[in-house]
Amino acid sequence: MLGQDTGVRGNTIKRKHLVYSLITGLIIGTIAGTPIGWIAHQYYYQQRLAQILLCRDRNSSQPAAVVDSICGRGF
Repeated sequence: MLGQDTGVRGNTIKRKHLVYSLITGLIIGTIAGTPIGWIAHQYYYQQRLAQILLCRDRNSSQPAAVVDSICGRGF
């Protein structure tokens, strides 16, 4: 009985290990998340810019203030 109790107590998670695990997760998340976020940002930025340019081209006969209100400002 005593041997089983000491085996369970020796396998407990310490606060130090939790902190190291948290720091490791933050580092891995930053390294993996930064390129993914940058790629997604570039993709959506290009899509939005293309939409604005197409809208401006379709409404080129309108005055500039009207085109800005319809299409938004891309720059």
